Amino acid sequence: MSSDKPISTNTIVLIHGLWMTPLSWERWVVRYSDRGYEVLAPAWPGMDGDIEELRANPERIENLGIEDIVDHYDAIIRGLDREPIIIGHSFGGAFTEILLDRGLGAAGVAIDAAAVRGVTKLPFSTLKSAFPVLKSPANRHRAVALTAEQFHYAFTNTMGQEQSDGAYERYAVPGPGRVLWQAALANFNRHTSDQVNFHNDDRAPLLLIAGGADHVVPAAVDRQMAGKQRKSKAITEYQEFPGRSHFTIGQDGWEEVADYALRWAVENAR
Repeated sequence: MSSDKPISTNTIVLIHGLWMTPLSWERWVVRYSDRGYEVLAPAWPGMDGDIEELRANPERIENLGIEDIVDHYDAIIRGLDREPIIIGHSFGGAFTEILLDRGLGAAGVAIDAAAVRGVTKLPFSTLKSAFPVLKSPANRHRAVALTAEQFHYAFTNTMGQEQSDGAYERYAVPGPGRVLWQAALANFNRHTSDQVNFHNDDRAPLLLIAGGADHVVPAAVDRQMAGKQRKSKAITEYQEFPGRSHFTIGQDGWEEVADYALRWAVENAR
């Protein structure tokens, strides 16, 4: 790693995904903090503050793109005294991979990670989950919210309707359509921000975690991602949790995923 920072695992940076805010990590923050870690869960640019205000006035994130978000986290991490463990969910998982490719982090965990350039698996459930944004090119410059029904299909398909509605009311926010459009077109754009060097032998160790019942990023996508990342000599591992949805960081049993991610990262951190 091209950095003079001392390597330590006392700091964890959590990166949320599309249609979410840092609130989605609330239980993980407490669990990791209780174990003595300094836990940072910064928002994507413009997505901090009151969640109800963001729902009512999402205009400030309408043109937010992948490069803006990754550069934002890049600056935060470079400002730390020590290299952190980076853990991301969904698009946050893809951003974790990009940040590791930039030489950042002591270890990275990408949970239900959105695809980057070079990953070609495109299951039907992924298309259906993304359709509210991809149905119109105009959504490249809009913040698009999911309905409760769409959220249930995409995020919480293993949960009952009442429990899903509770998660929707607490966590769901409009998401910048540009991010999803950039990812959807990444394989047709050599200069996309949504890419990593799969042959980067100098990146930090990476764990990819997939949910066996995930509709947004089915396990087949992350399995292919793991195969691509193993072109590097850096440590790459894959772990699948059967029966878990895309909302694996919040649904019942999240503790198992959180503990596995942390244990692996600490054991493999460089």
